[in-house]
Amino acid sequence: MNLPWHLYLMSAIYIIAGFNHFRNPKLYLKIIPPYFSNPKLLNYTSGIAEILLGLLLCVPEFTPFAAWGIIILLLAIFPANLYMYQNENAGLELPKWIRLLRLPLQFALIFWAYQYTKY
Repeated sequence: MNLPWHLYLMSAIYIIAGFNHFRNPKLYLKIIPPYFSNPKLLNYTSGIAEILLGLLLCVPEFTPFAAWGIIILLLAIFPANLYMYQNENAGLELPKWIRLLRLPLQFALIFWAYQYTKY
């Protein structure tokens, strides 16, 4: 079965983002809300999850499973995006309006992943 190019694009986005958790962990640690314990573990766990789920998207037998995994992951990391929006120190020097756009972007990414849950 041939997979559509946009599935490979989604896969690449998550794989690259996942590796970035290891390449630039300070970026992610800064946006993890302080009420979560062990932010380093959370950062590396989400990075590994992004890499694995991105790879599994490209295996037709696992595409629906990976898509659901991505949806769960996006919901799990939503508090970091909300914290980033609310807290200037976690804002990565981005204007507040850009940080606000990240919130609905999460739902757009969830919708994109949902398209592959029945693939």
